[in-house]
Amino acid sequence: MPTRYHQPDYILVTIIAVIIIFGLVMLSSASSAISFQKFGDSNYYLKHQLISFVIGIIAFIFASKIDYKTWKKFAFPFLIITVLLLVLVFIPGIGFSYGGAKRWIHLGNYLFQPTEVVKLTFLLYLATWLEKRGKNIHDFLYGFMPFIILMFIITFLVMLQPDLGTMTVIAVIAISTYYVAGASYSHLGLIALGGTAIFALLIKIAPYRVQRFTVFLNPQLDPQGVGYHINQALLAIGSGGLFGVGLGLSRQKFNYLPEAAGDSIFAIMAEELGFIVMVVLIILFLFFMYRGFKIARSSPDGFSRLLAAGITAWFSFQAFINIGSMTGILPLTGIPLPFISYGGSALIISMGAIGILTNISRQTK
Repeated sequence: MPTRYHQPDYILVTIIAVIIIFGLVMLSSASSAISFQKFGDSNYYLKHQLISFVIGIIAFIFASKIDYKTWKKFAFPFLIITVLLLVLVFIPGIGFSYGGAKRWIHLGNYLFQPTEVVKLTFLLYLATWLEKRGKNIHDFLYGFMPFIILMFIITFLVMLQPDLGTMTVIAVIAISTYYVAGASYSHLGLIALGGTAIFALLIKIAPYRVQRFTVFLNPQLDPQGVGYHINQALLAIGSGGLFGVGLGLSRQKFNYLPEAAGDSIFAIMAEELGFIVMVVLIILFLFFMYRGFKIARSSPDGFSRLLAAGITAWFSFQAFINIGSMTGILPLTGIPLPFISYGGSALIISMGAIGILTNISRQTK
């Protein structure tokens, strides 16, 4: 049967467009101080993000025009690429280290973060693999164990960098897709128990993670030391009040709040624009989640359903974790805010993923 296309979900596309444009405006403010300090140009970060945005538009258009079923043909090569990218960061001369982490690859003068690609390539393979398993996904040896082994390999390579935040996002994407595929609750329970034990172990073996968790339980602990980041974030958010101090007038971005243009950009936005605008932003993310899962429910086949659900879970969970960590609801994790935090690799891949979701929306029942 030939593919029958209809109008894409313009509401979903509009939501993402609004979030991205809003993010570019806020990045121009949040990054101005650090840009000038490091490069002598207040718009350095913004200019690079705009270049990534243009590439991202091309990626979005390309992905939205290609029939989503085409990606199934490249599922296994994508898995190989996923593993190779995660290994390349450890090769001297190719991988780039910063702050003790090995998360980037040198591409000339450009730094590329492979884990952003891995989120999409691993999801594409996983959706293909789970669809082929069908009802056998309930089988312990044929469905559950291969899934666990596959997820362990990918998350283990990410954890070696080390990057607990991204590892958590990838694990959530995988488990969400596994759940939508029809996983049994007993297997999901085993994953929950095992994941909790591994998560506790990873926190225990790294002193800085223990400190972050301790500060989460007691934010006033050592405000000039381990509690500095979260206390500065809360100070920024509290200073914004209902309506904010004004666009461009943040004080915390002047080297008081770490990663003002990256993981902490939500706190700068709250300081400058206030509580009401941040509530609107959260509503936009929630509405995106609703539209995304609606596309998944109406998808024409198993592969598209798994893919749409995985992409939606990816951005929804990542946004929830970032905002939660900045407001003290969750421990600090170092996860960027989707479509808004500075990061060219993340923006390009994210817009490509939205392009795939848009293509699926054109073929829903």
